[in-house]
Amino acid sequence: MTLNTPENTTAGVPAAAAAPHITVEGFDSPIPEIIDLDAPREGVPLVIETQSGLERCAAAIAAGTGPAGVDAERASGFRYGQRAFLVQIRREGAGTWLIDPEPFGNLDIINDALRGVEWILHAASQDLPCLSELGMWPDKLFDTELAARLAGLPRVGLAAVIEQLLGFGLAKEHSAADWSTRPLPEPWLRYAALDVEVLAELREELIELLQANGKLEYAEQEFAAILAAGIAPPRVDPWRKTSGLHQIRDRRQLAAVRELWLERDALAQKRDVAPGRLLPDSALVAAAKAMPATVPQLLTTKGFHGRAAQREAPRWLRCISTARTLEELPPLHLATNAPPPPRVWADRDPEAAARLATARPLLQAKAEELDLPLENLLTPDYLRRVAWRPPAEVTEESISAELLTLGARKWQVELSAPLIAGAFLDPQPLPPKESKAATAASGQ
Repeated sequence: MTLNTPENTTAGVPAAAAAPHITVEGFDSPIPEIIDLDAPREGVPLVIETQSGLERCAAAIAAGTGPAGVDAERASGFRYGQRAFLVQIRREGAGTWLIDPEPFGNLDIINDALRGVEWILHAASQDLPCLSELGMWPDKLFDTELAARLAGLPRVGLAAVIEQLLGFGLAKEHSAADWSTRPLPEPWLRYAALDVEVLAELREELIELLQANGKLEYAEQEFAAILAAGIAPPRVDPWRKTSGLHQIRDRRQLAAVRELWLERDALAQKRDVAPGRLLPDSALVAAAKAMPATVPQLLTTKGFHGRAAQREAPRWLRCISTARTLEELPPLHLATNAPPPPRVWADRDPEAAARLATARPLLQAKAEELDLPLENLLTPDYLRRVAWRPPAEVTEESISAELLTLGARKWQVELSAPLIAGAFLDPQPLPPKESKAATAASGQ
């Protein structure tokens, strides 16, 4: 291998600091060595926490050019909810800005400064909800994580994508930190600034890669769909997402889980702490299964633990007592229009099982041909729904209409509908002895 140092710049870094390249026999292009991206190019910015500072920030961003890299840091696992405790923005001509949202009711002024500007986010679905709470929403989006999936990259985390496409190593040691900490330590701020440091360069590399593979239109449709969908409405009965709830087989115990969850949530919101830091979900389930009648019984219940277990024991016991006397109990399962688990299809509807088992390998082969994950070619739930209840007359057009109604994008429908229609019109019979296993595998 021979070492070559490029004369141009790499990812906005001056040539003197650019990554050297190695030429490897058998490869047409030089491959960059990995160098650590350990400091923002203009240094670590000060955190904006005053109105005058916010106005300066908005003016600078509005005067910048090109797309803007945007990121947010939350305090998941530490504070109640998913609100942002730091917002990072970088735009050409404006530099990098770090904003503490806590002193402000909203960041409308920043949203106005970004009006009409494309936002670059990594895994946008994670940050858009908390940005929306601050009054921020993009007019146009480029999601580098989703773009990397569509491009067929083997690893799609931000650090991995930057390493693969730009040759920089990006440390992620503060990703799970308590970002509600004040003041934020300088190493954390450096990390936060670096998260948006090369998003613009990363976008350019991904666009080039997608264009070369004929997938840029796929990505653009996906980004538009994210914006069109907006923020999901609050979940109905969020307490039903309690981890371990499947262990509950009694409606009164289920009511106890509900009462405990609601009480824990209210207390967590009041104290601005993550609910799991008061009592883990496992403790709620353990207490509901035991249904203790006294505080000592509650505190000796196996699996009942947590920071607020003993101190708030009377509170939790009241929840269980309430559940014990309720006349109206929650149903064990909510009504749904979703298909049953694929593992039971062979027994309940062998024809549906055959449709699914025939269609899925065809879609898998197409995904492999396009070098993208199967779930990005078509959401697995869409295939299961249309296989379980297909149109009365199966044609490519009727399958296309069903998929579009479910939410599939145009590019997904164009690639998937012909395969699904063909599979449904000529399904392969399930092996008699292996039908259950085959159907279960098709639903993975």
